[in-house]
Amino acid sequence: MKIAVLPGDGIGKEVTAEAVKVLRALAGKGLAFEMIEAVIGDEGIQTVGDALPPKTLELCREVDAILLGGTGVPADEHRPPADGAGNGLLRLRRALSLYANFRPVVLYPELLDASTLKPEVVDGVDMVILRELNGDLYFGEPRGISVNAANEREGINTMRYTESEIERIAHVGFKTAQKRGRKLCSVDKSNVLETMMLWREVVTRVGRDYPDVELTHLYVDAASMALIRNPRQFDVIVTGNVFGDILSDAAAMLAGSIGMLPSASLGAGNKGLYEPVHGTAPDIAGRDIANPLAAILSAALMLRYSFSLEREAARIEVAVRSVLSAGYRTADIMRPGCRQVGTSEMGDAVVEALLAQTSRRAVG
Repeated sequence: MKIAVLPGDGIGKEVTAEAVKVLRALAGKGLAFEMIEAVIGDEGIQTVGDALPPKTLELCREVDAILLGGTGVPADEHRPPADGAGNGLLRLRRALSLYANFRPVVLYPELLDASTLKPEVVDGVDMVILRELNGDLYFGEPRGISVNAANEREGINTMRYTESEIERIAHVGFKTAQKRGRKLCSVDKSNVLETMMLWREVVTRVGRDYPDVELTHLYVDAASMALIRNPRQFDVIVTGNVFGDILSDAAAMLAGSIGMLPSASLGAGNKGLYEPVHGTAPDIAGRDIANPLAAILSAALMLRYSFSLEREAARIEVAVRSVLSAGYRTADIMRPGCRQVGTSEMGDAVVEALLAQTSRRAVG
């Protein structure tokens, strides 16, 4: 199993190292990973002048899966979007046609008090936010900053979706719901935006092929309120690129921290890109305090979706749960009575939990 490892920028390097550590601990007895590291983001800009170096893209086309830490640095605020470190990831998603971004939001019972919301509101939260990844404002043309006829600067971004793009993400949403609670909520802004009128029309039409799934629709503003007011009503949410980006970050607090949310970006085949939902957090980079669990859980998603290794993926998830049950906490989820650990120590604890599973099986 050939994996491209792209640590990226900021804390991406630190959390990716822990995910790699866990994968290496899992290997053996016929399970082998070939992991090849490459640069992306600001490191790519600094080394070859490109946030997505050609060699990195070539590697990503060749491998079976991609494990990524994150892209983006403070300097991006002063660069045109097309020249920023974060643009390397956008280009990679588009180049590989990875259009379906799965963002599971699960509150582990051990973290019930880590959320800022009342326990009775978040207890039992278990949903998937499915974000379309190749369209919308991030890629629509025309775009840019120009001077208009009144000699005034104006910024333009275009929200654009084709019918086929909406159809394919809708099918993924319904099929995902069929495997879970058979409830799909499509989030749009069809009362204002023609693009979203088409979105709702197409999702509704595709829904006729899935009579066993309950389809509902919400405007994005109402959905944002509902996520906080009654999050347990949601099973699968399908939405566009921009709305999905925003809603999934808001939903992070349902799980206690954005440091707990993994993601999987998939296309038509088994190849996928796996990364934590959080960004590069340059303010804490290099301090060994970032939470690596989202990166580790992203590696579990990689085993499940790209390699069909359900048992091994579940072993990682059980190990994470064991570590939380034992009271290990990074700073973002720390509570009184728990043991605060750093990035590396949290990764070590997950490895130990994995090895303990192996020992128990051997004794049994």
